[in-house]
Amino acid sequence: MLPLARFTVLDLTRVRSGPTCVRQLADWGANVIKIEAPEAVDTGKGLGGDTHGPDYQNVHRNKRSITLNLKAPDGLAAFRRMVAQADVVVENYRPDVKDRLGIGYEALSALNPRIVLGSISGFGQDGPYARRPGFDQIAQGMGGLMSVTGLPGQGPVRAGIPVADLTAGLYCAIGILVALLEREQTGRGRWVHTSLLEAMVAMMDFQATRWTMKGEVPKQAGNDHPTTIPTGLFRTSDGVINIAGGGGEMWRRIVSVLGIEAEAADPELATDALRSKNRARTNAVLQAKLETATAAHWVEAFNAAGVPCGPVYSMDQVFDDAQVRHLGLAWPVRHPALGEINLVRPPMQLAGVEPPRQPTPERGQHTTSVLREFGFAPEEIDTLRARKAI
Repeated sequence: MLPLARFTVLDLTRVRSGPTCVRQLADWGANVIKIEAPEAVDTGKGLGGDTHGPDYQNVHRNKRSITLNLKAPDGLAAFRRMVAQADVVVENYRPDVKDRLGIGYEALSALNPRIVLGSISGFGQDGPYARRPGFDQIAQGMGGLMSVTGLPGQGPVRAGIPVADLTAGLYCAIGILVALLEREQTGRGRWVHTSLLEAMVAMMDFQATRWTMKGEVPKQAGNDHPTTIPTGLFRTSDGVINIAGGGGEMWRRIVSVLGIEAEAADPELATDALRSKNRARTNAVLQAKLETATAAHWVEAFNAAGVPCGPVYSMDQVFDDAQVRHLGLAWPVRHPALGEINLVRPPMQLAGVEPPRQPTPERGQHTTSVLREFGFAPEEIDTLRARKAI
């Protein structure tokens, strides 16, 4: 038995934030039923991109798929019948949509007091922006991330991944697990909700509390760490490396590895505070020496001395790295149409537990079998199909 096998999750999510949330549950064995609109209702590819593309395959794995038209009375009635037997429902509609469909928390709780509803929105379930459409890059801008990303003076820069989407999904999954744990004591479910904006502000972490506690407005620091010196990107004779060496002891180790004792005797570099004040001078002293040898040489030398240091990889180099190969982060999955594909395995490891490796299903692939599991008779399923509710 996988850790979450006892929980049934009805997945109404689309695009990325919601599917990311549900994937955390599916990867540890939850019985996840992905609910999509029938092709007769949704004739396009649907939201989330090409269903056989890398993104869709990675985010919707380990689920089963049924089609259900929630806008049709029979389809909505079938969904409500499933809710009565489920543990979790997850959605990322705009806040008003679920109420319009009649699937808000109060309505679902009336059917099943044990149900946990997980909701992700763009800006929150209420407030002046609640009905605005949410998008990752908008949240990156409004949450402060773009203001601290990029080179000094460059102007706002988006992060290279959808940070707000991904973290909203992770926070919602954590909240759902918390609610399920609480339910073991209370016997009742709970509504768990977060938003792209809330997740993005929370992910700003120490940069956010620099403002809330000290009134400091963080600025762009480029490849340098905003507060820890010297920590940043440095050129070598054949590429670039990252060095993280804040604090007096790390500085002494860096000086020793580079053999720059004479240069480090500069009074402007004598203390952490002075090195921070004279960041450009500090980096220049290191840079002059680092360009005399290869990236591999310095990575080995610094790590041997206990100084965090690593290469800067493109994605092909990431998956060619010895440690990444050892960890098995490229995760082979057998797909009936695509053959063997490599996804990215869950980053957590539970000793003795192997996550399932079920490929992303085709739309409606499991409609009949899932409905039968929920007690629908064959003639009921035929009627739903005839009425285009499934």
